[in-house]
Order: sequence, then C-alpha cells, then structure tokens
Amino acid sequence: MSRRRVSIFGATGSIGQNTIDLIARDPDRYEVVALTGASNIALLAKDAIRLNAKVAITAHDHLLSNLQEALKGSPVKAAAGQAALTEAASRPVDWVMSAIIGSAGLQPGLKALEQGATLALANKESLVCAGELILKTAKDNNARILPVDSEHSAIFQGLVGEDIAAVERIIITASGGAFRDWPINELVNATLAQASAHPNWDMGQRITIDSASMFNKAMEVIETHEYFDIRADQIEVLVHPESMIHALVGFNDGALMAHVGPPDMRHAIGYALHWPERQALPVERLDLA
Repeated sequence: MSRRRVSIFGATGSIGQNTIDLIARDPDRYEVVALTGASNIALLAKDAIRLNAKVAITAHDHLLSNLQEALKGSPVKAAAGQAALTEAASRPVDWVMSAIIGSAGLQPGLKALEQGATLALANKESLVCAGELILKTAKDNNARILPVDSEHSAIFQGLVGEDIAAVERIIITASGGAFRDWPINELVNATLAQASAHPNWDMGQRITIDSASMFNKAMEVIETHEYFDIRADQIEVLVHPESMIHALVGFNDGALMAHVGPPDMRHAIGYALHWPERQALPVERLDLA
C-alpha cells in the first residue's frame, strides 16, 4: 500500500498536535510533506524531525534562523513567511489539515484545494469569511472538504447516505463554556485564566476564549449554513453541558439522529484522516451503564 502524503498547517496548535498524535501512531502509512507553525519553534522542529517531514515552516520571517538552528543536522528544510506557506500548500499531497487560526488559514486552504487535495478543515474562519469561494474552489478542482469541528463532523456523519432535502433541522450543541454557570453581573470580574479553563474540552486558548463568550458557536452556525447549504432558520443551538452529544440531525419523518461520544477532538480528526473508512482510534469508549 502506498503511503499517504499529508501536510499539517497549524501543527503546533491543539488540532495540529492531536493530528500528529494519530499520524505518529502509524508512521508507515503516512509521508509527511509539510508542517507549519507560528512561534513555537522548538515544538515545530521536534515534530518535523520525528515525522521526517520534507519542510517545516514558521509563519514569522524573523524566526527563520531559529528554525534553521533547531533543525540543524536533520534533513528537514526550513522556511518562513506567507510565501513559504503558499508554496507548501501548492505541493502535491493527498490530505491537508487546515488548522491555522483565523483568516490566515484561508490562502493555504485554497491552494491545497487547487491541487485537488482532501482538505480537513478545522479553520472555520475560511467558511465564515469566504464560504462560497472555498466551496467553489473545491468543486472546480474535484477536491473534497471534510469538516473537523466536532459538531460539523457529527453532522457530516449523520448525513451519510441521507438526502439533504429530507433534513428539517440541525441542532449543534454547546457546552456553554467556562462561564455557563456564572451570574451575568459577575462576568465583569472574570480573568483570562478563568476564561481559558474550559470545563470539558482540551483546546487552544483562542477557541477556548471564544467558547466562553459563545462567539465560537455563532461562527459554527454560519459554518453549518455554508458547508451543508442549510437555511439559517433550520439551525438550532442547544446548551449541553456534558459535551457528549455533538450534533443532531432531524429529518422530515420525525427521526432525530445524534452523534454521541466523549469530548476528544481525535474523534473528528481521525474520521477525516481515515475517511471514507473507519479505523480504531485511541480514545475513551463511552460507558452508558
């Protein structure tokens, strides 16, 4: 079996690290082409060497010499800056994890789709700010976008073999974030440390803060509308503090299909990595007893 060529954009963040965890467990299956990160040069270099990546890229030009030093003695090439990110995204690969935070992830994602790669999309901002463009680019190049947000992966799985026209509603769940039980009048005293302490999920700081404010859920509503072509009035948000049900799909016959599992991003990442197959994942099994 030929090795699958993969690149990870945003390799040093939470999604990137979980992706690396899965790939590193089966190294003979994957050929890692590019790993990218921002300022965590030590981690970027360590993972690039461990996975024998072709190139490691920092988004910051001024950190290139640091990356070169960290990679000294290894065959991994170092690069830096937006042009290097774009070049890496233009390399022929089979699968790309798009986990760069914010609109900075849009350009590499578009370039990967132009090569016909499968794009595992954790960068929801791409769909929020340019959904029509990114979906058209995928269609024009016979590429595929697989959602990596836990909610949208759950919706995707709930729609396998189903007719989208039969969908009445989609319910995406929200944990409520760090402040879900706080009285409103106490929020003015909240600290960064308190906002960064998510009760259920182990995520990066940016998305954890956006969870605490519920801004993340607002973006996920837009992401649901764009990716699944579902009307806004068909999308509901339900606060579900346990974070065990990730999304539900309601059909016109009254059936409601739920995706249930412990809060571990390796579920959604692994599904996108192995799609269209399912393979064993090193995650907790839910005990319903």
